[in-house]
Amino acid sequence: MNRREFLFVSGAALLLAGTGIGQAAARTKSVPLQNRQHRRLGNLEISAIGLGCLPMVGYYGGKYDKQKMIALIRQAYDLGVTFFDTAEVYGPHTSEKWVGEALKPVRHQVKIATKFGFGVEEGAPTALNSEPKHIRRAVEGSLKRLQTDYIDLLYQHRVDPKVPMEDVAGTIQKLIKEGKVLHWGLSEASAKSIRRAHAVCPLAAVQSEYSLIWRESENKIFATLEELGIGLVPYCPLGRALLTGIINENSRFAKGDRRATLPMFTPEALPNNMQIVRLVEKWAKRKNITSAQFALAWLLAQRDWIVPIPGTTNPAHLADFLKAANIHLSADELNEFEKDYAQIHLVGHRADPFTESQIDK
Repeated sequence: MNRREFLFVSGAALLLAGTGIGQAAARTKSVPLQNRQHRRLGNLEISAIGLGCLPMVGYYGGKYDKQKMIALIRQAYDLGVTFFDTAEVYGPHTSEKWVGEALKPVRHQVKIATKFGFGVEEGAPTALNSEPKHIRRAVEGSLKRLQTDYIDLLYQHRVDPKVPMEDVAGTIQKLIKEGKVLHWGLSEASAKSIRRAHAVCPLAAVQSEYSLIWRESENKIFATLEELGIGLVPYCPLGRALLTGIINENSRFAKGDRRATLPMFTPEALPNNMQIVRLVEKWAKRKNITSAQFALAWLLAQRDWIVPIPGTTNPAHLADFLKAANIHLSADELNEFEKDYAQIHLVGHRADPFTESQIDK
């Protein structure tokens, strides 16, 4: 560690003294800043693995204690995570509030991503809305809840077919000039929409579902992202926990658990889809790692501009999957895995019909 880094770390420790984050950070000597794995989304530098903050509000069932979830977010920071993903619709509003409170003491050491695009401000949280006036209202609300005066990465949550992409990009461009937004991106966007948006205001990232149970992005947008220098942020990188091995063919999901509505997780589909669970387990044992670590390491190995954002409510799971950033899969291993993967056939779609209707094609 050089003198500049020493002064930075020392100053940060003093700044955080007296807070829970400061006390925890002082104990985290095993993760010095210069040894953390980082990647870039466009010009945005962040940790190689981020934290998705949607499950904390009960997306997969359950009700979680605010202080425990804030502590979990702080733990992620202590373990080297500098990229946190939320959205106004998560809760709605709850996730942004918790993220804002948790990260306020270290605001300038982290990057926060949030999203607009649903009619949350108008009381219609399932309706698409990217009208310029709505975008501004949504951003002002997010800034307040996140307890900050700028958003590091702002996504359009879903492409709104009623609003020209050029109008959306132009509105974001103005917000960037005002300093309220630093970088922007799209979520579940087609290559065509990505190009239209990028032509007006360059994109840093696109967020899409991408994992070993859903690889559509490879054929749909990879070439465009590579050409334009845009990063990919896979959400649900652990296949909604299927790839962790905690789900089996007899698993059933209660009302309120998102998976209860998804074709891939029905009682009819699960027995067949255990093929991917067994394959991941096989390779995890071969590498002497956990299934979750293998699934994330595989994603990281696909491109150096990919930054997955697994979500969790469990501190032990958080510590486990962050270790994936230091796992290497060789070209030979990846090729061998692809041969194994080609032998399996997954059934059931990743989304329900209504959700699929709002995904840009």
